[in-house]
Amino acid sequence: MNSVYNVIIRPIVTERSFDLMSNNKYTFEVAANAPKEEIADAIEKIFDVKVVKVNTMWVKPKTKRVRYVAGQTRRWKKAIVTLAEGDTIEVFGQQAAQE
Repeated sequence: MNSVYNVIIRPIVTERSFDLMSNNKYTFEVAANAPKEEIADAIEKIFDVKVVKVNTMWVKPKTKRVRYVAGQTRRWKKAIVTLAEGDTIEVFGQQAAQE
């Protein structure tokens, strides 16, 4: 890929992702063709932190209906990034501190 901003699409903000933050794990939606090494490099460059581990998974599409037409949501790739001890991502850190 050509840019670190093309690898990391958006952070995932859910109750479960907030619970993982206490274990120094942060969740992101990533590009479908991005390997773990590229995801780790992108997180390190964007947020200036040390990545210890990257776990990736595919989120399966769910069946949804709009009136009489059934369709499916999109399939996307999720990455759970474990940071080194003492590192935090500030965008999340401020939100998690408010709880």
